[in-house]
Amino acid sequence: MTYQETIEYLYSMLPVFHRDGEKAFKGSLHNILELCEHLGNPQNKFKSIHIGGTNGKGSTSHYLAAILQSAGYKTALYTSPHLKDYSERFRINGISIDKANIISFIESNKSIIELIRPSFFELSVALAFDYFAKEQVDIAVIEVGLGGRLDSTNIITPILSVITNIGFDHVNILGNTLPQIAFEKAGIIKKNVPVVISEYHPETALVFKKKAFEESAPIIFSSDNIKVIDKEINSTMLLVDVFYKNELLYSNLESELIGKYQLKNIAGVIQSIFELRKIGLKISDDELLRGISNVVKITSLKGRWQILSDAPLMICDTAHNEHGLSIVLDQIEKLKVSKKYFILGFVKDKNVDEILGMFPKEAEYIFCQAETPRSLASEDLIKIANKHQLSGYSILNVNEAIEIVKKKATNEDLIYIGGSTFVVAEILNL
Repeated sequence: MTYQETIEYLYSMLPVFHRDGEKAFKGSLHNILELCEHLGNPQNKFKSIHIGGTNGKGSTSHYLAAILQSAGYKTALYTSPHLKDYSERFRINGISIDKANIISFIESNKSIIELIRPSFFELSVALAFDYFAKEQVDIAVIEVGLGGRLDSTNIITPILSVITNIGFDHVNILGNTLPQIAFEKAGIIKKNVPVVISEYHPETALVFKKKAFEESAPIIFSSDNIKVIDKEINSTMLLVDVFYKNELLYSNLESELIGKYQLKNIAGVIQSIFELRKIGLKISDDELLRGISNVVKITSLKGRWQILSDAPLMICDTAHNEHGLSIVLDQIEKLKVSKKYFILGFVKDKNVDEILGMFPKEAEYIFCQAETPRSLASEDLIKIANKHQLSGYSILNVNEAIEIVKKKATNEDLIYIGGSTFVVAEILNL
């Protein structure tokens, strides 16, 4: 099979979450355990760090991978979904898996794939574990796909677990209260394995503490120890001061990830490095700072408050739920721009009514539709927008929308593209 034929085979054979929604979520670890048993349990052959949470787990995963790589460790990184190509999900030292390896894995395991019929995500996780084990990585940073307790990644026993935050997302699967969602995310807390919580509410903290107590897992709330204060945000960097227990720890720390929401992520990442040092990993302050300041270069991360042009200021971001978008909108509110244009598309299973209610009424809106069956129809978006007095019209293709808006916008204006990972993924010059 060619690479394209391999990808088409996977999409045609297996349930895919971005296409099929919750039908693709198995709610059981049976398939992934059976797959990995067939592969010789590769998940037990390398050290790992497990990252869960509603928002920020992707950025946190990339920060940690960049720091570990800067410290000289052969570092694997598994994230999802991909933006441009499936191979992006599997990286070692910032380099995506060779497509020949994907072809070989599928061809070698076709019989078990067709017997078990795993989901697309289950198979991807098995591929990641198999690849990382064969490449003999020193450590793998593994991002949870959805939830935690029943997520396919949750068959690893990591040396550290990290939970970034809890917000309302995938409520049809994870529950519609913060404690219910926190219970699912807390499922990655393992026996005697320390867990860092980057951000919490009083009601979620109780859930985490209970689970940590049951597992005899040391629990550390980073926001109780570390404060990250932003000093400057521009189109190329975020400049912060970091305080530990009110004492200045790092002055003028630069981050290539520049959304203001990275402040909480950075606090969780620094606390995680402190915990990894206790376990015995050798990571100097210089290596920590180098990883944070060069995270995009080291890991090739895209789509997090990414500046696509300066005049007009054009930004894309993969934030797609109330918690993530509220932080993005707060940051946009502080920008000194003239007119704001929002190019937005969403998927059907988000609370779009509540989300659009957060957006400013004085902006101009263009509603698009990513090429996935889960996309919310742009005409339905317009109806919801009208309910919130948002003035807009429909251009289905995000790139056509960008070109039309660029012709209208002045150099002093803002163009924001987002609402869905799948919309951002379709931007041509990403």
